[in-house]
Amino acid sequence: MAYLRSVNMDHYLSLDQGDRVQVMYVWIDGSGEGMRCKTRTLEQEPEKAEDCPEWTFDGSSTKQSEGRNSDVYLIPAALFRDPFRGGKNKLLLCTTLNYDRTPNGTNHRVTCLDAMNKESVANSHPWFGIEQEYTLFDPDGSVLGWPKGGFPGPQGPYYCGVGADRVYGREVVEAHYRACLYSGIKIAGTNAEVMPAQWEYQVGPCEGIEMGDHLWMARFIMYRVAEEFNVVVNLDPKPMSGDWNGAGAHCNYSTKIMREADGLPHIEAAIEKLSKRHPYHIKMYDPNGGKDNERRLTGLHETSDIHTFSSGVAHRGCSIRIPRHCAAEKCGYLEDRRPSSNCDPYQVTEAMVRTTILNEQ
Repeated sequence: MAYLRSVNMDHYLSLDQGDRVQVMYVWIDGSGEGMRCKTRTLEQEPEKAEDCPEWTFDGSSTKQSEGRNSDVYLIPAALFRDPFRGGKNKLLLCTTLNYDRTPNGTNHRVTCLDAMNKESVANSHPWFGIEQEYTLFDPDGSVLGWPKGGFPGPQGPYYCGVGADRVYGREVVEAHYRACLYSGIKIAGTNAEVMPAQWEYQVGPCEGIEMGDHLWMARFIMYRVAEEFNVVVNLDPKPMSGDWNGAGAHCNYSTKIMREADGLPHIEAAIEKLSKRHPYHIKMYDPNGGKDNERRLTGLHETSDIHTFSSGVAHRGCSIRIPRHCAAEKCGYLEDRRPSSNCDPYQVTEAMVRTTILNEQ
């Protein structure tokens, strides 16, 4: 099916489209996790998001408005090259506004941008890198590559594995990686994860609002690539119960002073601030206020207990990990291991700077 789809599309995508450009508008829907898109034609190639016009969509069909007042505004936010249509065509990440131009319920970019634009935050040059874990499924609901109605061998040989008996779905991973590079996404790497058919890609380092923009578009590109292979991408933080690892979105974070020589005390000071706002961060780290992460953050499978804050050097069972090389070099960054795989990166990064830079209580 995927092969036939690609062969059929090649002919049409090679047709000359003249000077006109296709721009695919992409946004986050009312679930806070799902993504939607639609395309319009522009008369010339846009160079930046602001060159694209605002648009609207039927929010009653995406759980973002009522049918009696259904139009929701699409506000251009970040522009990327389109790896599916190629040429001058674009992908446009948008935010959503209600009929009265207030932020829609799942539009967390507005408050994130407000935090990132504050002088003390901008002067701190916050860098982020998020490790996006996900699981590949067949359309029938079974995990890709797993025996139908059964289970593969125990965890152990799959992490960073090689071989048809150890990794499933590498074609999807490689296609996504190349598509992100083409689009201008700051993708940093990828690897197979501990549970078979679970993978990870890293996006960053990104400064400020760019982290959320790039990760959301990387997710969209993953969904679209998976379509071509007739595979389903699942961001549930605990897709399989039992003795299987969950999926997270570990957030690596630093400010300019942390990255400089003798920055370790500033990393430790940030961790101390984070320790005092653990419940707030848990609420911000999944789209259901911490409920999704309850199934993942159990203290098992390389996680911390959701109710307890902890930190340590090279300790993957802690809330916050200081990488070994950062402790040795006495500067660098920290890794917050609490965000769930289905988190909103705008909320994660906003929470981080509000706690560690703006000193909110």
